[in-house]
Amino acid sequence: MGRSLRIALLSYRSKPHSGGQGIYVRALSRELAELGHRVEVLSGQPYPELDGGVPLTRLPSLDLYREPDPFRTPRPSEFRDWIDVAEWATMCTAGFPEPMTFSLRAARHLLPRAGEFDIVHDNQSLGWGLLRLVRAGLPTVATIHHPIAIDRQLELAAAPSLRRKLTLRRWYGFTGMQARVAARLDAVTTVSENSRRDIETHMGVPATGVEVIPVGIDPDEFTPPPATQPREPDSILVITSADVALKGLVHLLEALAKLRTERPVRLTVVGTARPGGPAEAALDRLGLRDAVTFTGSVPEDELVRLLQRAWVVAIPSLYEGFSLPAIEAMACATPLVTSDAGALPEVVGTKAGLRVRAGDVEELTAALTLVLDSPSLAEQLGRAGRRRVLDNYTWRATAERTADWYAETLERKGSPC
Repeated sequence: MGRSLRIALLSYRSKPHSGGQGIYVRALSRELAELGHRVEVLSGQPYPELDGGVPLTRLPSLDLYREPDPFRTPRPSEFRDWIDVAEWATMCTAGFPEPMTFSLRAARHLLPRAGEFDIVHDNQSLGWGLLRLVRAGLPTVATIHHPIAIDRQLELAAAPSLRRKLTLRRWYGFTGMQARVAARLDAVTTVSENSRRDIETHMGVPATGVEVIPVGIDPDEFTPPPATQPREPDSILVITSADVALKGLVHLLEALAKLRTERPVRLTVVGTARPGGPAEAALDRLGLRDAVTFTGSVPEDELVRLLQRAWVVAIPSLYEGFSLPAIEAMACATPLVTSDAGALPEVVGTKAGLRVRAGDVEELTAALTLVLDSPSLAEQLGRAGRRRVLDNYTWRATAERTADWYAETLERKGSPC
């Protein structure tokens, strides 16, 4: 490793639990610091939970989407400057302002401190403010987990009305900005080969200029259950960071309804059902209120316990740029049933889980039945998953490769490193 680098790691929102962005920021900053680099995280709300030794600089937004009052109207005294006004005005016109307004606040904060950092690493805000840093000569790079334009396509396809489609188009208006900003940064990384191809297709950034650095887990935290702790028969677990069409939760609920005609299977959802959303409607339509438990956000130790108790983890997504829940399950030696969407085949491989066509409820039901009925198959899949994680997906390896990427970017720009 070269000399210690001074890194500003940016994240416009860093939800700590049941959200890959917050996990990425916390783990990457910790591992880079343990490698000897100086990392400072800059974030808007919800703020990240960071490990000791990693400083956090809060760049507060108006926090317009906070619970329990999302889409709130701020008091006049809350407006501090024109960026706050732009944030509120964008929300009022059905847009999502946070990527843009966070990047503007980050640039305003960092420009006077440019000499304190060797590199700025943005975690998928991709807002206009980053170009101010580029123009000032401060090396600026970004992680794109996957193009949000894909979320936009899937949401539009599932929208029940023209009015909803028009609202979604406005909400996802920031994706055009993200594509234009990404093309002008000093370097871009992503988490899978599949995402690299999608970034070229949807954002116009040549695949040859995108570095692939997979994310990981801590294999000492995510471990198989003790030999004395049996898994719960007929238990299925799914981890979903959002109740949106992309996650395929409704398809899993439909499969669960079919399974319930033959066995007392139960589903635990690490996440929440949006009031009036597709999952809530499916629960009532399928009569599954007594068969499904939503945990909401959980801390890491509780997530590990849930993974260790589950017989099988389902990932029915219609798209995944990587899938942190997949490798968390694999690290706990929990077998997987996944769709064939996005990067899931690349991440899971052929031995750690059964694969079904995305959106195919019959195939999903059959695969879950096969694993639930066969303890030997479940154990075989789990062992293979644990081996795959240890060989390929640890946060230390992610941090080492990221530090090398920083050094290569700085060398290419002619910056000392």
